[in-house]
Amino acid sequence: MKDFEANLAHLEQLTNDIKRTDISLESALKDFEEGITLAKKLEKDIEKIEGKIQILMNQPAPNTADTPELDLFTAADAGTGSAGAPAEGLRQHG
Repeated sequence: MKDFEANLAHLEQLTNDIKRTDISLESALKDFEEGITLAKKLEKDIEKIEGKIQILMNQPAPNTADTPELDLFTAADAGTGSAGAPAEGLRQHG
């Protein structure tokens, strides 16, 4: 990751150098060629990173002791799927 960030910073510097008004055409062309090569390398690095992320996203989450369990329906009645009616007096009558 450190190489990626360094290469990205270098590409940004090349871009800024090319934009300068006092740069010669020869230097600008050299910087442009280097920038294109660097951009292609960064694109390949991004594709590798995206592939790793895709693999990680498709893996089931590990079930560890730190993983909270959300048991939302323990009180639900098997027949009705309801946790029961509210206590008398809590319903609004129309």
